[in-house]
Amino acid sequence: MINKCVAFLLSLFVSLPAFSAQHVAHPRSSIDSGDESTIREIVEMEKQAREAREDYVAITPLGQVTTKQDTVSARKSGQLRYDTINVSDMVVRVYGDTAVVTARADVKGHQLGEDFSGPYRYTRVWVRRTGHWQAVSYQATVTQ
Repeated sequence: MINKCVAFLLSLFVSLPAFSAQHVAHPRSSIDSGDESTIREIVEMEKQAREAREDYVAITPLGQVTTKQDTVSARKSGQLRYDTINVSDMVVRVYGDTAVVTARADVKGHQLGEDFSGPYRYTRVWVRRTGHWQAVSYQATVTQ
């Protein structure tokens, strides 16, 4: 039962809008204005969870591979519910048309009646295609 619970954990960063990124770090001291603008754009998309409209593959904390459709189905059916999500320690790294986001998320939620609350770290990869950023990969890890 707990495996199913964690299998849908990825959607907390995908389908819920407006969790707050309390800290965004830049990994290098000199950032050009193009990268700075890109970082702001990526952070805003992270807050809005705009990638929920995109096609992506995700790896849950237990190693299951899931899709956007899996996540949407779990939320619509009521199997998956989030009470709170607090994101912090967000770092955005830009590599041309690719951006990598790492962050911490403290989560409270239930799936199929099982509690999966706790601290997590996640990585999301964004790719710019035809001028628009799309989330293409996501991975979450339970932390202590």
